[in-house]
Amino acid sequence: MVIYGLKSCDSCRKAAKALSGARFADVRVDGVPEAVLRAAFARFGADLVNTRSTTWRGLDAAERARPALDLLADHPTLMKRPLIVADEAMYLGWDARTRAALGAG
Repeated sequence: MVIYGLKSCDSCRKAAKALSGARFADVRVDGVPEAVLRAAFARFGADLVNTRSTTWRGLDAAERARPALDLLADHPTLMKRPLIVADEAMYLGWDARTRAALGAG
C-alpha cells in the first residue's frame, strides 16, 4: 500500500499513522508515477484536482485551462490528498468511507 501526499498535510499524516504498514510518498519530493496518476484520473476524474489549494489559486486562467494530467504532472501539489493505492484499489481523501474500507476505523 502506498500513500501519496504531503508530509505537511494533516489528512496525510493521519492516514500514514492509521496505516502504519503503508509506504508514504511525498508528492513534492517523490512525485507520482505517471501510470498511477493516469489510473487515478481515470477513477476520480476532475475530483483528483484540488481547486481549493493555494497552488490552484496561484495559477492564471491559461494554466487552469490546461489538461488536468498535464497540470498534475507539473504541479503535483494540486492533487487532492491523500491518494491511497492498495493493490488494484484506489482511495482519494481520508474520510469515513476510506477509513472503513481500509479497516482504519
